[in-house]
Amino acid sequence: MRKIIPTLFLCALPLAFAAEESTRLSAEVLWQLQRVGSPAVSPDGGRVVVPVTTYPEDGGDANSRLWLLSVEGEITPQPLTAEEGSASGPVFSPDGSRLAFIRKAGEGDAPQVYVMPMRGPGEAVRLTDVPTGVSALKWAGGHIYFVSNVWPEMSFDEMQEQLEEDKESKLSARVWNAMPYSHWDSWVAEDRQNHLYRVPDTGGEVEALTLRAGIQLSRADVDASDYDVSPDGTRLAFVADGGDGPVYPDPDIFLLEIGSGKAVNLTEDNSAPDDLPAFSPDGRLLAFSRQHIAGFYADQVKLMIHEVASGENRMVHRDWDRSAAGLAWAPDSKGLYGAIDDEGTRRIYYLPLNGDAPVRITGETDFGRLSIARDGTIIALNQSAVYPARVVRVDADRGAARRLDSFNDDILGDVSIGSRESVTYPGADGKPIQMWVHYPPGFDPDKEYPLFLLIHGGPHGAVTDNFHYRWNAQTFASWGYVTAWPNFHGSTGFGQAFTDSINPDWASKPYADVIAAAEWLMDKPWIDEERSVAGGGSYGGYLSSILLSREHPFNALVIHAAVYDMYAQTSADFAVHEQRFGPYWETPEIYQELSPHLYAGRFETPSLVIHGQNDLRVPVGQAFELFRALQLREVESRLVYYPDENHWILTRANSLHWYDEVRQWVERFAAPGPR
Repeated sequence: MRKIIPTLFLCALPLAFAAEESTRLSAEVLWQLQRVGSPAVSPDGGRVVVPVTTYPEDGGDANSRLWLLSVEGEITPQPLTAEEGSASGPVFSPDGSRLAFIRKAGEGDAPQVYVMPMRGPGEAVRLTDVPTGVSALKWAGGHIYFVSNVWPEMSFDEMQEQLEEDKESKLSARVWNAMPYSHWDSWVAEDRQNHLYRVPDTGGEVEALTLRAGIQLSRADVDASDYDVSPDGTRLAFVADGGDGPVYPDPDIFLLEIGSGKAVNLTEDNSAPDDLPAFSPDGRLLAFSRQHIAGFYADQVKLMIHEVASGENRMVHRDWDRSAAGLAWAPDSKGLYGAIDDEGTRRIYYLPLNGDAPVRITGETDFGRLSIARDGTIIALNQSAVYPARVVRVDADRGAARRLDSFNDDILGDVSIGSRESVTYPGADGKPIQMWVHYPPGFDPDKEYPLFLLIHGGPHGAVTDNFHYRWNAQTFASWGYVTAWPNFHGSTGFGQAFTDSINPDWASKPYADVIAAAEWLMDKPWIDEERSVAGGGSYGGYLSSILLSREHPFNALVIHAAVYDMYAQTSADFAVHEQRFGPYWETPEIYQELSPHLYAGRFETPSLVIHGQNDLRVPVGQAFELFRALQLREVESRLVYYPDENHWILTRANSLHWYDEVRQWVERFAAPGPR
């Protein structure tokens, strides 16, 4: 084990570097940026509506407005909603003449459905008064569909009374008789359920749909991808639990003839998740996604097609070694477009249904949130590590993207952003590992820079070429570091064998890949191997805790929301290996080999430990336990605790504080800037 002797602020910043600080991508600049949401293209392909969120400097609530963009650029982008309140979830009417959206008028108000004209002047009209609020809008036929989290035995009037009673009550107790009790950062109320409703698009009585069928949607978060309505408004497909017990839900696809009150499970033969139902434009087919390994959230996702007339299910592209995700139907119903995690980049693919192989459309930079018009116009969000999300039109034949907006140009025009490149190096077992390397503005390869090696979460996810607000590699680079994100073994987008290669051993190969990344970088003449730090959050915090007990070259670590004690992790809504490989009393050897807390006697590296009280995915006790072990070991350590944050640091003031804490810590053990 390498013994680290910390030094304080090894040198002052070079004057040239310090002079450029005000023009760099600081955390303050990140919070000035407008954050662009999922676009909605009109049926005729001529217009796009997109929600844009801003954050006030005083730390108040975020505000989202809807903006109208022109696909051909003949009109100047214009706001559709006022600055007051918050608007989101835009959906066009089938004929494109109107727009429905969700508006929350003020603090404490439940979000409701509003409709406004799009072919002439007129004000938005409120359509609903649902006390429990609405979410996940869709428009089909003459109705607007939505989800609400309700008390299933109550009328809306009774729900309103219950909400008022709860608001006045001094009781804070929560009671459960069965799981789930939490999801990420929210407690799951046992007496409430997520159900689908619809309202006539001209206003009128709200009609319960799944409630009548006696089947609730997922008890966790539900969004618009969890259900779909056939174009003629006669059928409803939705995701609900088809399993036998509450501990391990089995998401299945149910089909409901609207008005019948009876839903049919289309996927009861599969014990792993079935998800993302989407009717084809002609209504004859229902696409959905399928995984095959229960308990493995990153099992490869296959595209399934249900033929409505025959009732048959079939798999498409069985041998394609990528996951089908971010899907949207082509207008002719002969295939779907997808935003596919593909070797460190999220690319648009076309997935034909005729047996041909998927076709890659885009190359560099990330694309997602696809919206496709009836004329084939493809609208997407495009982003990169060096610029935030933009609304673009994508040419399906050439893959070229044309930008439709100018959000954030006025802010970023005065900001110097560094560069990034994708590299490959040999990792565990000599396998090639893709890594994003970020360079600070004004990078000079003839000088030496400190290294800040980042470890992504998951572990089954990937660092793609996107703009991250919470762990922004270019912001870290702006401090004067070369920053790197390796997509180690277990990452997605590199084939199923690569993703599943770390199960159940979460530690060995990713650890070897991280060490190999550090060695590859330290072999470069522009890296100062005496100035290096590393860190990550969630699984990245776990692997950083593994580094604490093993050989590594880093002077200090940043450990955020770490899975530190795998026994204690069973208190969360996600217990790592439990469902697939058995609970700890059946397979104790897995937990004994992989839990960082059992190797605390080897800890020596200075560590910054960060956690939020409301983190229910990785409960906060993990941080307290880790910090105590470090303190008992007399390892220099610092605990940063946020009583009002969850797995992520989401508020402006706390985020700025988080970045400052991380900056001060890494600068203490690896002085920034070139030498």
